[in-house]
Amino acid sequence: MSRNYRGSEINTIKLIIAVNVMLYVATLFNRGLLFDFGLTPLTVWDKPWTILTSMFVHAGLWHVAANMWTLYFFGTYLSQLIGERDFLLVYFLGGILGGIFYALWANPLTTAVGASGAIFALGGALAVMRPKLSVYIFPIPAPVPLWIAITGGFVLLSFFPGVAWLGHFGGLVLGLVMGYFFRKRERSRLL
Repeated sequence: MSRNYRGSEINTIKLIIAVNVMLYVATLFNRGLLFDFGLTPLTVWDKPWTILTSMFVHAGLWHVAANMWTLYFFGTYLSQLIGERDFLLVYFLGGILGGIFYALWANPLTTAVGASGAIFALGGALAVMRPKLSVYIFPIPAPVPLWIAITGGFVLLSFFPGVAWLGHFGGLVLGLVMGYFFRKRERSRLL
């Protein structure tokens, strides 16, 4: 059975990017949206929707640009491998699990924003499915294996102050597990 994912997954990814960019622009005019939509462990039981909405607001231009750039490339490749439905499953479950990790173990007074947990889920799934895939990461002038880029990126970002590394970790764990199952499914189809 032949599947063609080219059209719809790119539109879905572009839609997610557009929503993120529009909300970023909105936060420039109303900074309160970061706290209305952001995930704060202390208030998550009063505002449970923030586990999802926090994935769509970002703290700065670099934050939204880096996440959306990575979403476009990782998301496009992964959705071509596993299909749009499974891509959305990895993306949203990764972001939600990242939010849950953050809500359970982070400082209860801090607020997390961004799609990084979802992005790390995509990267984790790809790293398991295509570990030898070479990627370029700025500022390294030579390609590196994807699994090194993902794990190195996680470790490096975890040391930056103010980074919600627990959200990244939750997303990465989900992506690694889902990648294992997708890889197993892919191999069984080849038999």
